[in-house]
Amino acid sequence: MKTVAFKMKLKPGTEAEYKKRHDEIWPELKSLLKESGISNYHIFLEEESLSLFAVQQLNSNSTEATLPQHPLMKKWWTYMADLMETNEDHSPVVIPLKEVFYME
Repeated sequence: MKTVAFKMKLKPGTEAEYKKRHDEIWPELKSLLKESGISNYHIFLEEESLSLFAVQQLNSNSTEATLPQHPLMKKWWTYMADLMETNEDHSPVVIPLKEVFYME
């Protein structure tokens, strides 16, 4: 199992809507993420900077690298694009985070 972390950024005033959309995450998207080997997926908001910090575990057979090509993932990105900083393809701007400490 591999743990990855990354950050993203919300646009001002979108915090409540971002949470609402994730509270109502599409069941088929949740299934796709799980089928791709993603588990224990957390997203935290740092309210002052509007930075989102995400942590997820990837199983050894994870196919998460193929998610950007999946039509459902693209549809979700388009749905979320009005709330976040995004790339031209509507994917969120993602900045990988380097692990510097771990305690079991």
